Amino acid sequence: MTETQTPHPSGQDGPGPAPRPAPRTAPRPAPRTAPRPAPGTGAGPGPGSAPGAAPPRVHRAWWVALVCFVALVGAAGFRATPSVFIEPLHAEFGWSRGTVSFAVGLNVLLYGLTAPFASALMERYGIRRVVATALLLISAGSGLTVFMHAAWQLVVCWGLLVGLGSGSMALAFAATVANRWFVARRGLVSGILTAGSAAGQLVFLPLLALLVEGSGWRTAALVVCGAALAVVPLVVWLLRDRPEDIGLRPYGAGPGHVAEEARTDGALRRTLGALARAARTPVFWLLAGSFAICGASSNGLMSTHFVPAAHDHGMAVPVAASLLAAIGVLDLIGTVGSGWLTDRFDARVLLAVYYGLRGLSLLLLPMLFAAQVQPPMVFFIVFYGLDWVATVPPTMALCREHFGEDGAVVFGWVLASHQAGASLVAFLAGLVRDATGSYDLAWTGTGVLCAVAALMVLVVRRRGAAAG
Repeated sequence: MTETQTPHPSGQDGPGPAPRPAPRTAPRPAPRTAPRPAPGTGAGPGPGSAPGAAPPRVHRAWWVALVCFVALVGAAGFRATPSVFIEPLHAEFGWSRGTVSFAVGLNVLLYGLTAPFASALMERYGIRRVVATALLLISAGSGLTVFMHAAWQLVVCWGLLVGLGSGSMALAFAATVANRWFVARRGLVSGILTAGSAAGQLVFLPLLALLVEGSGWRTAALVVCGAALAVVPLVVWLLRDRPEDIGLRPYGAGPGHVAEEARTDGALRRTLGALARAARTPVFWLLAGSFAICGASSNGLMSTHFVPAAHDHGMAVPVAASLLAAIGVLDLIGTVGSGWLTDRFDARVLLAVYYGLRGLSLLLLPMLFAAQVQPPMVFFIVFYGLDWVATVPPTMALCREHFGEDGAVVFGWVLASHQAGASLVAFLAGLVRDATGSYDLAWTGTGVLCAVAALMVLVVRRRGAAAG
């Protein structure tokens, strides 16, 4: 017994080797490094991660957001592309601008009407499948146009297919990704993803205008087709429906985070139910009506007809497209600034100011067109760019204020009215150009509508006043 009680210090004789494992296990307290991620980043291993696994240097949520941003940039750029096709299609096929504008109007309408249902599709089939399918639709719609010889084929390809595809990747997609993958920085991510539409306009329009001028509209259509296809592998590789699917928590979620259950039914019913409840209130119709005028004056008139209207006055198409793209850049500043103002001032007053000034600028625009870019036109572009979607943050705030939990879904329907207004004016402005030989009546009429929108938002009562 004494032999086993006192092992030799060197561990050379008898039972000496038995205690040796003790020093080897001593360093195990080293897992102190496990909480390496900064508090609140949520970058550590989540449910299902291997214990002690090293956290990724960049949380997967940021890669998902990057793919989402690229898809949104593409969707906005693809949707805005037909504005540079109006003149070449008129020249080659003899189609009236009203005919071409009808396809553009359908594109804009479906872009808006698809948005409220996109979240339901993503709940049922998953984000990755819906986005990949949407990109394939855009690619097919754009690519097939190079073979068309009749106007109805333009309506089917660019109106129906590209409209449905781009609409499936609108604001509903951005909101879904931000809500599922982020707890911290959710507002920042939502703002960046929303601004993707402006970036899409910036990236695509000048390039496509140059291609149309040089190689022709078919080359531009094939570039859109290839760009949409190129994003599909990124979506399949990096996009996932939820962080829990790969054993992570959302970015910024703590250890106590409880993941929402994935719902595969009821999303469509909730979407339609929110519309039914909102439609019984006058506030909804005032917001939807004013936002329809917003769409008419932005996506419907400016996005679709500014380039051909400037070309009517001798301005080169690439120059006009660059001015339109500059509006997209300035839009980033205007949207962020409008969000800051919305936190501090009455949203109704902000909207009235935005609509009133926008209407005044449209009334003056016909006098600013010229073959060369003059300082007054530069001033218009700067002003209009800052005002472009400045209406979104206060409109979203009023939806939250009046509709509570349904606010986000109701905003989806208000957004649909935005695109419906844009679709109608995109078509009517083309008819005006065919009938009168200029767009002047379209600019003037839409300017007057913006004044009406300013009055409509002032009629909206504050939530407290309405309750009283």
